[in-house]
Amino acid sequence: MAGRTYGVGIIGAGWVSGEHIRAFTVNPFTEVRGIYSRRRETAAAKLQETGVTAKVHDSLDSLLSDPDIDIISICSPPNLHCEHVVAGAAAKKHMVIEKPVAMNAAELQKMQKAVREAGVTTIVSFVLRWNPMFETTKQLIADDAIGDIMYAECDYVHWIGPHYGQYTWSRTKAAGGSSLLSAGCHAVDALRWFVGEVEEVCGYKAKGFPGSDYEFEPNITAILKFKSGAAGKVASILECRTPYIFNVALYGTKGTIRNNKLYSHKFPGQSNYLEYPTILPDSGDVTHHPFRGQINYFVSCIQNGSKPHANLDDAAKTMALCYAIDEAIATGRPVKL
Repeated sequence: MAGRTYGVGIIGAGWVSGEHIRAFTVNPFTEVRGIYSRRRETAAAKLQETGVTAKVHDSLDSLLSDPDIDIISICSPPNLHCEHVVAGAAAKKHMVIEKPVAMNAAELQKMQKAVREAGVTTIVSFVLRWNPMFETTKQLIADDAIGDIMYAECDYVHWIGPHYGQYTWSRTKAAGGSSLLSAGCHAVDALRWFVGEVEEVCGYKAKGFPGSDYEFEPNITAILKFKSGAAGKVASILECRTPYIFNVALYGTKGTIRNNKLYSHKFPGQSNYLEYPTILPDSGDVTHHPFRGQINYFVSCIQNGSKPHANLDDAAKTMALCYAIDEAIATGRPVKL
C-alpha cells in the first residue's frame, strides 16, 4: 500500500488547521482534497493561505461522504470533537484528532466506542512527542542513561490572554474547559510519555491575575503518584508575565535530565551537566510544533497496519488524568485513577 495516495479532508479552518494542511501537503503519500468549516469563506481563505487547491464542502456530511477522502483531520473547536469523531468513525475515515480530545469522560468513551467499532486508525495531536528534545529524552531513558525515574516535573507556562488569538474561546468553560484541557494537557502527556501511568493525583489552584476573565482557574498545579513508585509534579500556568516555558525534569537512580541537559553515570568523572544543542519545545506558536513528524508517522502506520502510540485509546489515558486533576482541584481531595 506504500505507493497509494490517501485523500485528506480538513475539518475546521483555525490556526492549527494550516499546519495540518502543510504537513499533509509535503507527505508524498497524501493529498488534501477537501475542507469544511462552519463558515465557507473561512475554509476558502485557509486553502488560499496554504496554497492548496481543494473542494470547499458546505457540510460535514458532504466531506465525510466524499469517496476521495480517506483521512480526516479534526481541527474544529474542542467542544465539537466528539460529534466529529463519531461521525468520522461512522464514515470509516482514519483520523487525526486535535487536543484536547474531549471535554469530559462521557464524550471520550463515546468516541472510543465509535472508533473501536469502525476499526479505523487514529492519532491525537500530542505533537510534542515528535519534538527533537522529546525524542532524545525518550531514547536516553531507553538507553538507561538515568536509570529508574524516581521523581519528575513538567511545567506548561504560557500567558494566554486577550493578546492571544485563541483566548476568545479558550478562556470559556464550554470550549476551553480548564487550564489542562485548554493547553496544559501537553505537560500531562509528557509525564505519561516519559514516566508511565499514574494511580493517584492531588491538585491545587493558584492565584491568577486580578479581574481575570477566565471562566475556570487558569493557574494550577498537581502532585502525581505513578504506578512505578515515582512521584511527580505538573503545572499549567496561563496567566503569567514571562515568555513561554516548557520544562521537563527527570530525576533517576543513575542520572538526571533537565530539558536538553544530561547528568549520567555513562560519563565517568562528569562534574556538571552536559548540554546538547537541539530544537526545544520553547514556543506556543503552532508553526513551531512538529506536525510533519506526527503526520509522517501516522501515514506510515496506516500503510503498514500498525497502531500509532498516540492513538485515541492511549490519549484517553492522558485525558483521564487531566479530568482526575481537575476533579481533585474542585473537591480538594486526592483522586485515584
